[in-house]
Amino acid sequence: MQAYKLNATIDESGHLIIDEPLNIAPGKVEVIILQPVASLKTTTETTTESQPEKPKRQTKIKALQGWFEKTQPTPSDFDPDQARWEALKEKHNL
Repeated sequence: MQAYKLNATIDESGHLIIDEPLNIAPGKVEVIILQPVASLKTTTETTTESQPEKPKRQTKIKALQGWFEKTQPTPSDFDPDQARWEALKEKHNL
């Protein structure tokens, strides 16, 4: 199955409007819709609530245990393919 990534909008009447032309063979398709979640605004005020304890990531490699405790988990909107592409563009001056 061939995959395409397109940007689209849903109008007020609920119709899907694809923002760019699409040149594929006619036939049935499967549509998966991913709607971005609005990010929460961060404030500079300090809160008195205690922060939830980070879940500890387990590893059998002792050298990595301390490193895992210091690092932050990846954000939910992290795209590894986009990160690879950015690194390749920087490496090869594209």
